Amino acid sequence: MNFGDFLDNNSCSGGGARVVAFTNNKNMPGGAIGEARFLTQSLSAKPIFNSPGLSLALTSMEGHGEIARNNEMNNAGGRRSRGEEPESRSGSDNMDGVSGDDQDAADKPLRKKRYHRHTPQQIQQLESLFKECPHPDEKQRLELSKRLSLEIRQVKFWFQNRRTQMKTQLERHENSILRQENDKLRAENMWIREAMRNPMCTNCGGPAVIGEVSLEEQHIRIENSRLKDELDRVCALAGKFLGRPMPNSTLDLGVGSNGFAVIPSPLPKPAIPVNPVEKSMYLELALAAMDELVKMAQSDEPLWIRGLDGGREMLNQEEYLRASSPCIGMKPSGFVTEASRGIGMVIINSLALVETLMDSNKWAEMFPCLIARTSTTQVISSGMGGTRNGALQLMNAALQVLSPLVPVREVNFLRFCKQHAEGIWAVVDVSVDNIREAHAFPSCRRLPSGCLVQDMPNGYSKVTWVEHIEYDESVVHQLYRPLVSSGKGFGAQRWVATLQRQCECLAILMSSTVPARDHSSAITAGGRRSMLKLAQRMTNNFCAGVCASSVHKWNKLQTENVDEDVQVMTRKSIDDPGEPPGIVLSAATSVWLPVSPQRLFDFLRDEQLRSEWDILSNGGPMQEMAHIGKGQDHGNSVSLLRASAVKSNQSSMLILQETCIDAVGSLVVYAPVDIPAMHVVMNGGDSAYVALLPSGFAIVPDGVSGSLLTVAFQILVNSLPTAKLTVESVETVNNLITCTLQKIKAALQCES
Repeated sequence: MNFGDFLDNNSCSGGGARVVAFTNNKNMPGGAIGEARFLTQSLSAKPIFNSPGLSLALTSMEGHGEIARNNEMNNAGGRRSRGEEPESRSGSDNMDGVSGDDQDAADKPLRKKRYHRHTPQQIQQLESLFKECPHPDEKQRLELSKRLSLEIRQVKFWFQNRRTQMKTQLERHENSILRQENDKLRAENMWIREAMRNPMCTNCGGPAVIGEVSLEEQHIRIENSRLKDELDRVCALAGKFLGRPMPNSTLDLGVGSNGFAVIPSPLPKPAIPVNPVEKSMYLELALAAMDELVKMAQSDEPLWIRGLDGGREMLNQEEYLRASSPCIGMKPSGFVTEASRGIGMVIINSLALVETLMDSNKWAEMFPCLIARTSTTQVISSGMGGTRNGALQLMNAALQVLSPLVPVREVNFLRFCKQHAEGIWAVVDVSVDNIREAHAFPSCRRLPSGCLVQDMPNGYSKVTWVEHIEYDESVVHQLYRPLVSSGKGFGAQRWVATLQRQCECLAILMSSTVPARDHSSAITAGGRRSMLKLAQRMTNNFCAGVCASSVHKWNKLQTENVDEDVQVMTRKSIDDPGEPPGIVLSAATSVWLPVSPQRLFDFLRDEQLRSEWDILSNGGPMQEMAHIGKGQDHGNSVSLLRASAVKSNQSSMLILQETCIDAVGSLVVYAPVDIPAMHVVMNGGDSAYVALLPSGFAIVPDGVSGSLLTVAFQILVNSLPTAKLTVESVETVNNLITCTLQKIKAALQCES
């Protein structure tokens, strides 16, 4: 990505900004991810390169590449082996007269090797041909060498080294996948061993007696398990043949008229034995919490009362304390109570929604802006009769508001699912800190909260969501306290609005018809799915970089050269095909603006006005190349934008952008992307290998007439994961945020 001299003494007030120029990183294929050099010359200095970069990246001082190359040679004893060649230098550095496939004879004396660095224009044409034909023939190499003024053997060796580099990267990715599978198998092995040490009777739930199961019964169970696996395999094959999922004998599909279905997923692991006394306490707590949730979901006045303006509902605390006894003890001193209820119609049936809520991974995918991380720590009961009815499990989660000024809420809770009638389910959460850790002092407690789901005749579901939380308000910034206390930060309205928006997007994704307002005729059906999947990964990574979730391991930085309300974090990106390797810096801050959330959202997503705040626009309007709608609201969409080139010999830059809006907030997330990679995605190719680093905005109402705006950038500051973070990099990112905010404020004030 080319920041192209974005800071100068005239563009932002305050002065002291450094000048940054971005160059292509030759250590990455295609030069897709650029780096920047900090310069001391005036703004009129000649730009370092004239080919477009496609990443938010900063580099160290000029000459760093040459120093790094010398260090590599010193570490290797002054010469490189053939196996190390692709890793030690880019495909553009070739030895004069020496091939990567040739070996020096043992009797020949060593001679000093000379290196030739190709120009950016040569690399660009070499990379372009490599993407089309990794194995050029003699005629193609000869033609390319004449066109680039290179020797034919230089072209030959460049392609040899480039193929070796690509092969090494693929092997690294495969090794990473194999390591993950190995860790998963090791964990399952430990789990099975633990279960064998403490066998449980399936009838009474008590400890099983050795020898109680006959040899014949053991063989029957083994055969039953084998037959079930065979049935699942046949159902999967039949589903592929018919083009729709097939039910099996254990999980019937709950299909509504909208086409949504509960796709059979792997059955949950059997319950791990727990202490009988502790299990009894969990069951008692779960039943009490379920009763309280149903009462709060179905009751109206006097338990729930409307405000003076007739707006949102508020919990009558006196009536609540009179009608209910506290499930988890009295409220801690200094805590405040937040209670809210939301009701909405959602395009999903009850079975599908229950399955999503009881699976921690699916739950996090459904609510990416709310859930920073989550996991199931223990399954106490997996349900009855092959369903989720009676399922009971311990979970933990980190809940977030997209702002560095609101700490993440860490909660350990019990989740209980119960079917109350045909087509009516309830899922309740309640904190268990007082049971598991008698002397724990959490910053928040989850009182009975959850949802009541009822199937509707049209395939929709009526969802009644209740959120009831006690928390320490002192840890929340003054700017966000009204938002959090009103329930729009963590409350029921936000859960319901997010669920409606996500389910609407899934319905459109599963539909074979293309919305009329989409102009994506050049994109195949598979390409639409790949592009939406890439945008989803981009938005999830953006949310993870705002609040330091465990999706990536972030380390917070404390520096005197950064504004007080700017949160700066750093992490290393290694062996992730979806990100450029190196040191990634994340910076985020939140401010109040005296404009409505809708006006701010429309301004930031408008490609024609992007030049007023975005340095990637090269000072001019952007063109929307493709548009994929994700809902009834035009603001829910994925777009592919093209920036105009500064010079005639520069190719245009592509920017992937996703915008989301619902009743409680909106998002604008974007990232520069590699042009050849996006061509593959739009043709239905795998989007997992598209490297990107997202930036963007999160907008929520302030409760009156203004907006709370969060700005966040993720930037590659060095392409070497072992490099040290410099003060100049942090200062530049801080200046970038400050400058962007000043441009947004100036543009909005100038509008009528």
